Amino acid sequence: MGRQRLKSGVVEGLKEKLATYSDYLFIFLFLLMLASLTRNILKVVRVGQGIEKIENRIERLKKENEELEKKLAISKSEASIEKQLRDKLGLAKEGEMVIVLPDEEVLEKLAPTSKEEEETLPDPNWKKWLRLFY
Repeated sequence: MGRQRLKSGVVEGLKEKLATYSDYLFIFLFLLMLASLTRNILKVVRVGQGIEKIENRIERLKKENEELEKKLAISKSEASIEKQLRDKLGLAKEGEMVIVLPDEEVLEKLAPTSKEEEETLPDPNWKKWLRLFY
């Protein structure tokens, strides 16, 4: 009987130790799963922010694409093509004459100069009154 009591006491002691160790093991596994869950939640939040940034970029690119399509349509129009042909290549329609003027500097040198054409400010009123009476 002593032996059996000893065995049952040892078994009960082991059961108690095992119960406390299983509690610690349960707490450890719970904390490990909590850390993993937190990490996964943070990853989901980061991915959501990345998706939002990408969606904003897509919207900006769509708007830019629409603007470029409008510019392309304008540049492909007949009026735009004709304007470029006239301005850049100096072409004209049948019966029209193209006159090419020299630069402004050359025109200023060629233009006659007279003293009357010089830009002067008009006399102030007090000078006009002075001339009138004296």
